[in-house]
Amino acid sequence: MLATDYNAEMIGHIERHPHVRDRAIFVGSPEDIVPLTFGRDLPEMRDWIPKHFDFSGYVIGEHPDAFGSRQELRQSLGYLPGERVCIVTVGGSGVGTHLIRRILDSYPMARARIPELRMILVTGPRIDPRALSAPAGVEVRAFVPNLDRHLAACDLALVQGGLTTCMELTAAGTPFLYFPLKNHFEQNFHVAHRLDRYGAGRRMEFATTTPDMIAEAMVAALKSSVRPRPVEADGAARAARMLAELL
Repeated sequence: MLATDYNAEMIGHIERHPHVRDRAIFVGSPEDIVPLTFGRDLPEMRDWIPKHFDFSGYVIGEHPDAFGSRQELRQSLGYLPGERVCIVTVGGSGVGTHLIRRILDSYPMARARIPELRMILVTGPRIDPRALSAPAGVEVRAFVPNLDRHLAACDLALVQGGLTTCMELTAAGTPFLYFPLKNHFEQNFHVAHRLDRYGAGRRMEFATTTPDMIAEAMVAALKSSVRPRPVEADGAARAARMLAELL
């Protein structure tokens, strides 16, 4: 109800005072809009947003197309020939601790089926690597420079469900499993809808997923040949042109 009231307030403000904004840019495409309303008795998002926003396409920091060949990228990051690298990253908060522990429990089962599996676990600034008990074959790091390049070079990623990381993986064509935070509206609706549109990632529910289910999903993803739709590489340039028109 709180979000509905706030949405109603913002919609009313924009429609009553259209002159306040010189331009509004939606980072994505019209197809990325979820087929829902803004709330009870409020407009459909797909009807209202195109009337009030321009679309830039997705904006990515550096598109994986600029990284060069995947083989050269893997060599530059120190990956060994023949190994299957899995990156695990849960963002900058401490909320992913329980997910990390469950993934660590799943690793021996996955490696039993794929002996060449190597896992690099990136804890981020809020989770102490020393508090984790990692099995052999797992490298635990607090920080990895150029993480976006690792996401493009690896064979598989396991992530929480934030849009930026998931779209970096989608743009790179890297298979991944994602675990949206329970009751996180953006991750469960907006991010999931966008990933479905690109045919990217496999959604997992943390509350009902066991370590053996994660291991099974990891093996299936590593064996799959399905790749997502390409992500546009010119979103930032299009957004910049839209802004430049105002100067």
